[in-house]
Amino acid sequence: MNLPLTGGCACGQVRYECSAEPLFTAHCHCRDCQKAGGGQMSTVSGVPSAAMRLVQGETTSFHYAGSSGKGIDRHFCATCGARLFSDHAGAMPGVTFIAVGNLDEPARVTPQMHIFTASAQPWATIPPDMPQFPGMPG
Repeated sequence: MNLPLTGGCACGQVRYECSAEPLFTAHCHCRDCQKAGGGQMSTVSGVPSAAMRLVQGETTSFHYAGSSGKGIDRHFCATCGARLFSDHAGAMPGVTFIAVGNLDEPARVTPQMHIFTASAQPWATIPPDMPQFPGMPG
């Protein structure tokens, strides 16, 4: 993969880059992603947190307990509200989840699985040939 992966918010105030390949890319059906994205799922790439850096602007974050009861810090642009990435330090320390839709070239990553399918909406379409996990595989 050609690195770094780069991305940013809708208004251009916040830019980031990731110097490592994703550990995984998944369609996540957890209720947290549904609420944050306003849809049936979010597509995320898990990357090493140490490989992430802001190159422009600052994010605003919201800390809350996810459905696992562990803390999540969701980072977004304070100006346009675009969701950028999240840290799940309680559940997956050292991994940052990039919202794939805000990558400059989202086609550079390919989802390999559907996760948290136990929370998938009954009308969600999940191809039968793609691996599915009721929670986070582990």
